[in-house]
Amino acid sequence: MDALAELKAGFQPILEKSLTTPAVSSILNQTMSVPEYRAIMREVFHHTRENPQLQALATVYFRGHQRELVKDFFKHAASEIGHDELALCDFQSLGGDATPLPYENPLPATSGLLAYGFYQIYNLNTLGYLGYLFFLEHMPTSQGSSAMDALRAIGVPDTAMRFLQDHTTIDMGHNKMMERYANKLVHTQQDVDCVVYSMRVTGELYAKMMEQAVADAQAPTVRGWNWEELRADGLTPEEVLASKVVPLTGAV
Repeated sequence: MDALAELKAGFQPILEKSLTTPAVSSILNQTMSVPEYRAIMREVFHHTRENPQLQALATVYFRGHQRELVKDFFKHAASEIGHDELALCDFQSLGGDATPLPYENPLPATSGLLAYGFYQIYNLNTLGYLGYLFFLEHMPTSQGSSAMDALRAIGVPDTAMRFLQDHTTIDMGHNKMMERYANKLVHTQQDVDCVVYSMRVTGELYAKMMEQAVADAQAPTVRGWNWEELRADGLTPEEVLASKVVPLTGAV
């Protein structure tokens, strides 16, 4: 079995559907507004912040020959550290107040996308995490350049596209890593089905996150404070709002 070819074939219709979803199509059609894109970056920050730890978590269930990939997964996860700060900087470059952002709750759709990754690892087949990863790595490399051209056309400067620029180029290397993952972990049609289904779920949940972000830009909702993040840094909401200092957690 050519596992990577099977996964790419399964990904193609998922990609095509993603391009027709409201938020993605509004970017590519140049009908999205700058505030709406800024709102998407806000949610991308919340989602991306969890990804390194989530990928490391997946290795807890590796057994036998799968353990050969533990080092690769850790290196891959480490390379994702700091990407949340790219999104945070883009949000700020577009006029957003980034000071409270790390201590606010994400939108419900963002929490749903995050929860699916953990659910796949903890409660289903850990192999399905490859589908989660595959979608997140291949979507920007396939459409990132077109998206950046479209965003420039609506007035988003390159200084506010650091996250997208990074993932359009660096994820090319990550896609090569996916070939090793596929060859080492995907061996049967059942494995392919598991990974492709996870791609589809991830694609639909990511679209929901983007759509909810756009809606929030048009009619902002009350998010509430993430008390776990506040307690971890020994802060109160009042101290955060008074500081006007954006906390960064890793190297950008």
